[in-house]
Amino acid sequence: MSDLPDLLTLTDAGENRYLVFQPSESAEGRDVVFSGQLLGQMIMAADCAAQSAKQVRSIHAVFARAGTYAKDIELDVDVMQAGRTWGSDTITATQAGKMLCRSIVLLNTVDDDLMRHDPAMPEGVPGPDGLDGPGEGQAFPGGELRVVPGQHRRGGVPVEYAWHRFERPLASQAANQAVLSWATCGAIIGLAMYAHPDTVNIEEAHRTISTGVIGHTIHFVDHIDVSEWLLIVTEATKAGSGRVFGRGEVFTPDGRLVATFEQDSMAKHAAESLDPTRSM
Repeated sequence: MSDLPDLLTLTDAGENRYLVFQPSESAEGRDVVFSGQLLGQMIMAADCAAQSAKQVRSIHAVFARAGTYAKDIELDVDVMQAGRTWGSDTITATQAGKMLCRSIVLLNTVDDDLMRHDPAMPEGVPGPDGLDGPGEGQAFPGGELRVVPGQHRRGGVPVEYAWHRFERPLASQAANQAVLSWATCGAIIGLAMYAHPDTVNIEEAHRTISTGVIGHTIHFVDHIDVSEWLLIVTEATKAGSGRVFGRGEVFTPDGRLVATFEQDSMAKHAAESLDPTRSM
């Protein structure tokens, strides 16, 4: 496991308890722990608790409170069930005695195919070699995003196509999943806001507009190698009532679906200025 990035290394703090690595710089340029970081670290905690005997099949996390980079974060893994084929955990992230996030993780062993099919990946999407990089968006440190330029719509809603690749192969499937998870979290709110330039100024996010990820779910449906290009298709499916719901799919270049994800987020007018340097 020596190939693990620092962000995915955990310190044993007791039976099924772990301290996470805290980066020196914020992923979003503010002192709020990025949701993708916690997702990836909870995947690693589930893998550690299972001693890598199973792979994470899905994770559903609810973010109850914002965390800071200035204090330790502890993950507590409660093993609900550990059978021969399936396992399930509840993982709670706490900081200074307060709960930040709780997730439910489903794990499984990998069996031979009984049958196999995949949905069709989007047609006409340019490959990564013809795109400039790195593109705007959230990628795990050491990863690269190449975003297909332009504003795209699918079924009447805004969609983004982005190719993602990490700088090197990772031996652990959990680490591959954790790196990919980071890149599924950061685009949905902004994608929804960019679709309404006449009514929403994205520069006001965290100033006069309150935004944040509340719940995020990822299903890992096939083997992932993040050192190879993966196409992340992200859709801001529904915006309204101060909320954004989005979802997405992740494909290999040859059309194999490896992951799907969904997100519930908040995007609403702030009751007061969120920026202490300016007034509303």
